[in-house]
This record gives sequence, C-alpha cells and structure tokens, in this order.
Amino acid sequence: MTQLFYASTLFGAMTLAAAIDDGRFGPRDGRRILLVSNNAAIPEITPSLDQVPGFAALRPRFDEVRSWNDVVAPLHPSDWKARIIEVPMLGRLLLSHLSLDGGPDELILESIAVPPARTLAGLVKDCPITVYSDGLMSYGPTRDPLPAEISGRITRLLHLDLVPGLSPLLLSEYGVPAETLPDRAFLDVIAQSGASGEETRDLPAGPPMILGQYLSALDIVTPEEEAGLHADMLRGLVARGFDTVLFKPHPAAGRRHAQRLRETAGELGVRLAVAGEGVPAESCFAALRPALVAGCFSTALITAGRHFGLPVATMGGELVLERLSPYENSNRVPATITDALLPRLSADGSLEEPPPVDLQALVRAVGYCMRSETYPGLREPAAAYLDAHGPARYFKRQRLAALELSPAPSAQQPGALGRLRHRLSRALS
Repeated sequence: MTQLFYASTLFGAMTLAAAIDDGRFGPRDGRRILLVSNNAAIPEITPSLDQVPGFAALRPRFDEVRSWNDVVAPLHPSDWKARIIEVPMLGRLLLSHLSLDGGPDELILESIAVPPARTLAGLVKDCPITVYSDGLMSYGPTRDPLPAEISGRITRLLHLDLVPGLSPLLLSEYGVPAETLPDRAFLDVIAQSGASGEETRDLPAGPPMILGQYLSALDIVTPEEEAGLHADMLRGLVARGFDTVLFKPHPAAGRRHAQRLRETAGELGVRLAVAGEGVPAESCFAALRPALVAGCFSTALITAGRHFGLPVATMGGELVLERLSPYENSNRVPATITDALLPRLSADGSLEEPPPVDLQALVRAVGYCMRSETYPGLREPAAAYLDAHGPARYFKRQRLAALELSPAPSAQQPGALGRLRHRLSRALS
C-alpha cells in the first residue's frame, strides 16, 4: 500500500507523525512518501520544514521526502494551480516524477480548500483522501466549496483535541467524520523532536515568551501595527516584572520582527532572546517552560495551555477581528476562539479574563455568518445566540443585516448615540 502525505509546516508534520504512531494509517506494509511544501512569502530564503532540526526525529516514519517547491519551481506553491485542460497530463507527470505510475492508495492532505493541497487533490485522482487539521482552523467552516470529485473522496478528518468539547466544522457539510488524535501520541512526538536539546540549548529557561505571527504578510494589519503589537506584548511582560523575554518568530515571517523588537527591548533595558526560525514553539514549551506565553491568535497559544499547562495570554484580538476581511476570512474562527477563551494582556501588564461564553454556540454562530449558504442548519442557533448575547466583537453589523440576523434590541450593545443619551439622562436625573 502506497501512501502520499503532504505537509507545509513542522506542526503539520508532527500531527502526521502522531497519527502514524497511533496506527491511523495502518501497518507499514508499503511506501510512505512525504511531499513537503514551503509556502513562505519568499521560500528561497526560508528553511523548509524538512530542513529544520526538529524534523530529523520525524524522518524515519517516511520512506521518501520530496519537495513540491522543486516540482513547481520557479512558481510559488500557494499561487500555482493547473488549468483544467492540463490536469490529466500534469497528473501523469507528477505521478511519474514520484515513481507512482499506479497512483497512491491514499492521499493525505492539510488545508484541502486551497493550493497546494487542493491542487494536489485535483492532480492525484482515483484514491481516497484523508484530511488532517492545521490547528484551530479545523473548528471553522470550509474556506471554499470543493468540487464533488474531491469532496466525494474525503473519508475522514483527523484533528488534535485542541479545545475539548468543541467539534470541528471543517468538512462537516460533506458528511466527513472527524476523528480525534490522542494527546499522548502528539506529546510523545514533540518529546522526540526536541530530544537532543540542541534547538533550545542557548535559550533561557523560565522567562515569558512572545509568539510572533505574520499578520502583515496576510494583509490583516500593517507592518507598523504588527511591530507595535509585538512591542506592546513586550511592554506588558516587562510591566509584570520580567527582565528577560523570549521571542519566537513565525517561521514564515522572516527576521524583521525580531529586529524591530530588539530595538524596543533596548529602549526598555531588558534582554530579548530570539529562538531560531526552525525551532518549534512546542519544543520551547517543553524544554524551557516559559512563565507566560503571549501572542495574538496562534494555535500554539492553545497548545501551550492545553498540552503543556503553561499560563497564556492574548493581545490584539479585537484589532484582528475588526480588520479581518472579508468576513469569511479563515483566520476568523481561530481569532475568535483565542479571544473568547484566553486572558487578555495589556501593555500596562494587566491581565483581564474574558467574559464567560458558550464557545460551541459562539463558533457555530460565527461559522454560519461566514458561510451561511453552506450551513443553513445553523441559522436558528446563530439567531438564538445573537438574541441572547448581541453582536459583541465577533460579528459585523453589515454582515448581520445582509443575513437578516440583526439581534433583538435588548441584546444589542448601545451605540454612540445611545451612550450619549444615557449619560445625559443620568446627568439630568
């Protein structure tokens, strides 16, 4: 039996390794090929996942590791897709290139709705597809509709239980069953990946940690706003009494974030240690045990708290939720989950607990507003949630109006005119 796996991140490769170790892909009685893709903005200067130290422990699970970037070069893997007329020819060429003239018996993909995964699903035909989740996005709706030729072949969704009690919405409209991977298998893989300790040997143990993302590269915020967000995280941690902070840049973000944050650290008179681009955040959690992990809406924030028992905090959630465009942006559900679940860090060092929330109901309501035509059965629960809680910071009034889902007046937050009237009535009473 030949299985063709695809991964674009080390986190994804670790998830695959956990699934393999847990027996989700059966006994190893044939070829297992891992096709890796480097989807960074400039992949030529960013290490691919198979080039970072943590991958060495994962490598024995696969008979071959091949590069999708090499196949499509000089085109970018996130942008290129075959034209319909080219699919039969390019599919044959790809299988020949991988020495899979008979085709694989199973195709295993992440992020199925977008290239490169969707491109691969269109080129590699006539075999079942397993989809594995790429973090918190599995709890949100499928980003784009899938053609029947692809959706009809998907047999299951494998995902980590990042938020216990929350069910994935991804692919549910196609009746794809979701299977949870055990925590233990994932933690064992992380332990193996960081077993040598070389990745974290020169990093300080114990100080708080800032998780970088690449929000400006995704056009969510401007580069200046993202640098300001990192600076405010640093100020907040310093205000809480820390004089050393660890910064973990996102692998696809490049070095500019660390350079800007070093300047802020110099102004504040604190030490900033920077983890290498290829060092998994999870290895830092396990080996260094940060006193506090701060970030925006990274899946690693949830992983730090859920799997490693570390204190976590979020910052910038309200800004991101406001800026995400269009409303159905696939980052909306991860941003919603972290903002609704985690304490909120301020630049003055204060931590504010979020108000209590029915997370399942909130995520389902947001998911319906993102893809109302795909999940019509969620309309009534969404309306009930909005009537009970109002739009708060997770819903756009324009989207609600378009869906005729404006919440009941008693549940709506007062607007500027309403607040002015309230203050005037109090002043005159």
